[in-house]
Amino acid sequence: MTTSAPITPLTPTLQRVAQHLADGLTPHEIATETELSAVTVRQYVRDIRESLHCPPRCKPPVIVHRLFAAQQVAPPTTDRPTPKLSPEQQLLLQAVAEHSNPHDIAVAAKIAPADVRAAHDELLDKTGAANTTQLVVLAHAWGLLGTRPAATTESGASQ
Repeated sequence: MTTSAPITPLTPTLQRVAQHLADGLTPHEIATETELSAVTVRQYVRDIRESLHCPPRCKPPVIVHRLFAAQQVAPPTTDRPTPKLSPEQQLLLQAVAEHSNPHDIAVAAKIAPADVRAAHDELLDKTGAANTTQLVVLAHAWGLLGTRPAATTESGASQ
């Protein structure tokens, strides 16, 4: 799927759910916190994906990256110092922000598919991120990810 259409601005309700996603909450946690049904939150997340032109099966880090890039949620901040990433780690960071499928991540990061997990774990360790969504949030706070997601081709398969 190539991203070229303009982003549809989110409604206030979708913005609230999107901000929870950007804060690192899972859809289940959002449902609990907002007292919405899990079914409603899942539908809102689908609506957010469609508004941002994300692939149907993309994972939360991809949605969060696009939310920040499209300025649909408040920009993140952090007191953590910016880590020094190698060019290969920066490429992997960009890949995990834009792709959900391990093969697509490997191709975008220019590494062997068998090496994705180890490189990803090393990147999480170096940045102190607990998971990929937090990594994307921190990377935006540090200015390590561009303001617009690149046009991407996504197979839509999940890990």
